Amino acid sequence: MSETAPEDRNIGAAITNSLNQNASIRNIFGEPIETQGKTIIPVAQHVMGLGGGYGQGKKNEEADNTQGEGAGAGAGLYTIPKGVFEITAKKTRFVPLYSPQSFLLGTAIGLLTGWLLTRKAKG
Repeated sequence: MSETAPEDRNIGAAITNSLNQNASIRNIFGEPIETQGKTIIPVAQHVMGLGGGYGQGKKNEEADNTQGEGAGAGAGLYTIPKGVFEITAKKTRFVPLYSPQSFLLGTAIGLLTGWLLTRKAKG
């Protein structure tokens, strides 16, 4: 097996450092905002994916015992805003960014429109 280049050995450390910077608690919840006797904390959901692989073998069929190898790794991260925590002296509540009622209403309108268009096309 051939020697691995130093930059290939450090790919795991680079991914870990990047994720530590981007997937921090501050990035998930944001900085608290204090105004009018309230503390507001933004809330978001992080979604993360990781992958990696390594392989080796002949470079091609015509090559005379020429071996090749390769490795790679990657990560992806995105954030979905969810709402805010509103903290006052009397109570704490979560205020969602999207209400389930508007989602259900949009779904119902879409299904009804599709049904009407399908019915009109048949008749």
